[in-house]
Amino acid sequence: MDKVEIMEQVTNIVTKAKQAPWRVQRQWIGLFLLGFVAIAMVAGIYLNVTARTAVSGREIQFLQAGISANLRTNSDLETQLASLTSAEAMQRRALALGFEPVDPEDITYVVVPGYVPDRTVDLSSPQTEETVRPILLPEYSESLFDWFTRKLAADLPAGGQ
Repeated sequence: MDKVEIMEQVTNIVTKAKQAPWRVQRQWIGLFLLGFVAIAMVAGIYLNVTARTAVSGREIQFLQAGISANLRTNSDLETQLASLTSAEAMQRRALALGFEPVDPEDITYVVVPGYVPDRTVDLSSPQTEETVRPILLPEYSESLFDWFTRKLAADLPAGGQ
C-alpha cells in the first residue's frame, strides 16, 4: 500500500464518520460501559473476598475465645481437684466418715509370697547386670510351644503308652 491508498482510506473513514456521528458516540458509550462493568466486577470480587475474610476472622476470634474459656474452666477444675485431694481435706473427710488416725504399733503388715516390690532407680551408682535385668518368673518366659509340650507330657500316662 502506498501513501495515496492510505489517504483514501482515512478520507473514506472520516467521511463515513461525518455522515453518521451517532456511530462514534455509540462506540464511546460502549467503551465507557465496558470499562464501568469491568471496574464493577473487580470491585464486586474485592468486596466478596473482603467480606469472607472478615467473617473468617470473626469465626477465628470466637474459636479463640472458646479455647480461652475452656482453658480457664480446665484450670478452675484442676484447682478444685487439688483442693479436694489435699492432705487436710482428705483428713477432714476421713474423720467425718468415722476413720481415726492409727498408731504405728497397731499396724499389721501382710506378707504376700512372690510379691516383688518396685525398685527405685538410683542413677548415682553404676548399674550392674543384676540391676538392669528385670526379674521374670518362668511362667512369663515360657513360649507357647514349650507350654504345649509340657501340657502334653503331663497328660500322657506314666508308662509311656
